[in-house]
Amino acid sequence: MEWVAALLFISVILILLAGFPVAFTLGGTALLFAGFGVLGGGFNEAFLSGLPNRIFGIMTNETLVAVPLFVFMGVTLERARIAEDLLETLSALFGTLRGGLGISVTLVGMLLAASTGIVGATVVTMGLLSLPTMLKRGYSPEISAGTICASGTLGQIIPPSIILVMLGDVMTTAYQQAQLDMGIFSPKTVSVGDLFAGALIPGLLLVFLYIIYILAVAFFKPNTMPAHHREPGESVSVRDVFRALLPPLLLIFAVLGSILGGYATPTEAAGVGGMGALVMAIARRQLNLERLQEIMRSTLRISSMVFLILIGASIFSLVFRGYGGDDGVRALLESLPGGVVGAVIVVMLVMFLLGFVLDFIEITFVVVPIVGPVLLAMGLDPVWLGIMIAINLQTSFLTPPFGFALFYLRGVAPPSITTAQIYRGVIPFVAIQIFALLLLAAFPELVTWLPGKIYGGN
Repeated sequence: MEWVAALLFISVILILLAGFPVAFTLGGTALLFAGFGVLGGGFNEAFLSGLPNRIFGIMTNETLVAVPLFVFMGVTLERARIAEDLLETLSALFGTLRGGLGISVTLVGMLLAASTGIVGATVVTMGLLSLPTMLKRGYSPEISAGTICASGTLGQIIPPSIILVMLGDVMTTAYQQAQLDMGIFSPKTVSVGDLFAGALIPGLLLVFLYIIYILAVAFFKPNTMPAHHREPGESVSVRDVFRALLPPLLLIFAVLGSILGGYATPTEAAGVGGMGALVMAIARRQLNLERLQEIMRSTLRISSMVFLILIGASIFSLVFRGYGGDDGVRALLESLPGGVVGAVIVVMLVMFLLGFVLDFIEITFVVVPIVGPVLLAMGLDPVWLGIMIAINLQTSFLTPPFGFALFYLRGVAPPSITTAQIYRGVIPFVAIQIFALLLLAAFPELVTWLPGKIYGGN
């Protein structure tokens, strides 16, 4: 019945493209297929008896409690206008250098990514704050749009990120299932902390490559990124730099350091992050009762969306397996030419294309549980695979014509910037992303070395 599983997958994609809500599409379509299968005798209803246990498992999963806490932290920092202070200070610091404003935007994007981990929010915030300034200072629309989109998507890969929290939970299950399928009945585990440690070097590598590209453009095409001449009142002191940089850096180090140092679980560290963000907002006098209510409502909306999608994806994967879809995927990947390399290339390509139409959350909860156990059973490192998936989807979100980051920026960009200019601006950054992927494929130690040093390997 593998053909029914394939039909189920295609139907879900088509219904999502029609604009129906993701969570209800995943669960509803799967239950319809299961219902018709039970009536036709092609589906064993015993599979559905595992559904309550799956939902209860989601409700009691301590790792996933980190998601609303990290969302609360990110939304609070966004409302506390941390980004504005960072951008103003770094722009004043680097603005006199040719390309300095582009470097400032990249660094602010990196800090926002580490603070919020929400790609859409980062791109929109950076677009509203930095795009008018870059255009006013004579930066070309292409380099401005490309820098903002690329730095905004760093939230995919730079920890602590809610995306890595969700991917870590899914990869843990996939890794254990792969080992059980291989006859290993005392399976090793992979944690969210492993993924955070594995993402650190690739994330910083991307930031470094972005800055190298910006400096190269500033050198070879100086007219696209002119240096800024300071006005008399635009000077910035060391005190101003510390005031803007120190609080968010302390918060990031407190959250990430406590996880990597083994002092706290991701959930506990997320609680520290949420409390730290509140303290920062209060210290900056950016928090009142009305704004706190906005923060809590926004956190509730985003968290509800994530968990509804997760429940819908659990129903989908249960029905998909009931129709033998996992066996079909395994047989397909194992029959591909090139062995494990061919299988990885095909999976990465499929995920890249799906990233045009599905958000990271849907791909994490729907696609990764299907292909993850098969690839991991082929001997791949789970941390390396998780980081490759994250950077691959980050590349997909940047790629014209359907990249999500491009739509986010288009929504806040002035009419004077055309969609074609946005597309031209991001293409060099897409090339940088692909180069980074090839680098990680050739040198997996860039991902696996730090988790091995910190946790002693898996």
